[in-house]
Amino acid sequence: MLDLVRGVSPVLEVPFHDDGALDPDGFARVVAEVLATGVTSVMFPGFAGEFHKLDDAERELLTTLLLDVTRSRDDVAAIVSVPDHATYHAVAQGVRAAERGADAINLLPPHVMSPSREAVLAHVRAVLTAVAPLPVVLQYAPAQTGTALDAGTLHRLAAEHPNLGWVKVESAPPGRLVAALAEGKRPLPALVGYAGLHLPDALRRGAVGVQPGCSFTDLYVELWRRWESGDEEGALALHTRLLPYLSYWMQGVELIVAAEKEISRRRGWIGSAHCRAPGHRLDEEEHRMIGRFVEEFGLAPAA
Repeated sequence: MLDLVRGVSPVLEVPFHDDGALDPDGFARVVAEVLATGVTSVMFPGFAGEFHKLDDAERELLTTLLLDVTRSRDDVAAIVSVPDHATYHAVAQGVRAAERGADAINLLPPHVMSPSREAVLAHVRAVLTAVAPLPVVLQYAPAQTGTALDAGTLHRLAAEHPNLGWVKVESAPPGRLVAALAEGKRPLPALVGYAGLHLPDALRRGAVGVQPGCSFTDLYVELWRRWESGDEEGALALHTRLLPYLSYWMQGVELIVAAEKEISRRRGWIGSAHCRAPGHRLDEEEHRMIGRFVEEFGLAPAA
């Protein structure tokens, strides 16, 4: 399963009905559409899945739906995220995910009320210990969490905990940390987040995967295919075409979540692009921009 967490590893979105109620059937369609692109791993729940707007029962239901699909498959890994702030709950959620058949854990360090560096590291160590030997992706998202971790600290964590398998690097730009993680006695593979905004530089520095949102997973898969086949020029050309859209949408997490859900709606994946409040409300020009994106990349469903 370790080899499956590479390449494109999208973060699954969560569909809601227009009134804000959860749409489990829509989530099942999203899972099916994303897996049909040929990716070998997916992650849930993340910022792109509005995890902070789900209650415990909703999160449990959707995690069950995902694991019911992936548990019996040996060609795809389910990375179950543990974003819980309290160490007590994070440990319990991590252990439960392992028992239910998660292939890996994504661990988001605690950040509410700015816990100390020592408290953050104690939290990370507790979860790593509790779920071992299940592999863990440690999510480093300083812009969203304010967490400050350096390569030396991450290497020491990996030395203490062999199940620390990857770091999801969401600093901007990510390249130097990706390169630093690849050094040392035990190189730490890096996955890049932030919608792959700086993906070419990260790939040149050794990134092994990208974890974007999921509404246009197929475009990332094509970019990755070109890069892996040695067509660097083709990969860069596709990334260059994506860049004006990504750079606008990545001005804020709520903005790109809203944009991606509208793309999924226009593709026929989900029935509503509703985002639970508080969130970003797309204006007319942003809707037109999405229309240009869908048309440019041929993402509209066949008539």
